[in-house]
Amino acid sequence: MAHHKSAKKRIRSSEKRRVENRYYARTMRNALRDFRALEDKAVATERLPKMISIIDKLAKRSIIHKNKASNLKSKCMRQVNAM
Repeated sequence: MAHHKSAKKRIRSSEKRRVENRYYARTMRNALRDFRALEDKAVATERLPKMISIIDKLAKRSIIHKNKASNLKSKCMRQVNAM
């Protein structure tokens, strides 16, 4: 157990960040699942910029790695182009 004041604060702040990061990552995964389930090209084309924006925000905050973000965006664009 932590004895120093700064260590106790670090435990509190890291737990808060962990919960927030899990929320944002889960939100992105759900949005990605919904995006992948789309069948209509017009709807997918309309939602693509929003999906890319969500992925970029997570990469900017280091919730996901920048290369993973790039791979996800690439897969989304390939899916839309293949429709």
